[in-house]
Amino acid sequence: MYIVHSMVHVPKGKADEVIAIYQNRSRLVDTFEGFEAFHLLQNDKRPEELTVHMQWVDKAAYMKWVTSEAFKHVHDLEKNYPDQELAAIVPKVSKYQVVAT
Repeated sequence: MYIVHSMVHVPKGKADEVIAIYQNRSRLVDTFEGFEAFHLLQNDKRPEELTVHMQWVDKAAYMKWVTSEAFKHVHDLEKNYPDQELAAIVPKVSKYQVVAT
């Protein structure tokens, strides 16, 4: 299993806007081979800290996703948010190989 976290700090007062974007996401990734789960996490103590948690069957499946046209399409949409402050956010991405369960 392979886990990818993309953590962002959104501007104060904009967490609900970002959450709404993810609640209405395209879901293109959901049908991608090897994809297992998506969760948007909000930090209990710092509500402006949001983390996208994605679970994949293995690293190879994730790499197929990030090199796909669907991935490019989803991330091109992010660059075109009407709110340029949100469009400029750069996530901190961490990738993990699950070694025990």
